[in-house]
Amino acid sequence: MGFATEFKEFAVKGNVMDLAVGVIIGAAFGKIVDSVVNDLIMPLVSKVTGGLDFSNYFIPLAGQTSTVLADAKKAGAVFAYGNFITVAINFIILAFIIFLMVKQINKLKRNTPPPVAPPAPTPEDVMLLREIRDSLKK
Repeated sequence: MGFATEFKEFAVKGNVMDLAVGVIIGAAFGKIVDSVVNDLIMPLVSKVTGGLDFSNYFIPLAGQTSTVLADAKKAGAVFAYGNFITVAINFIILAFIIFLMVKQINKLKRNTPPPVAPPAPTPEDVMLLREIRDSLKK
């Protein structure tokens, strides 16, 4: 078996295709969840905390005097602990949203009855015995 044939078999197997679809859907879903966190939830958190924005909290390591993180990074190294706090809060919110979604999906799965298998066809010998029984009753 040649290398090209072997690769073709690997690439068209169901597992690889399922994985590719999963990665693509996961990336698209990640963008949706990221938008929910950044555009819907974080503004509410900011409102509740009085407009507190952790992303500009940093310690300048190169003697910068700027109060904006982007400008301080241009001037030299910074210890951007506020950005880490923001990312950590985003992760916690994201994990909570995913938890709620998985919980709902599991609840829906439990509420749906399992598919009922169609009854197995009656064996031929049983059918013949029934015919004999019915003819004897007459």
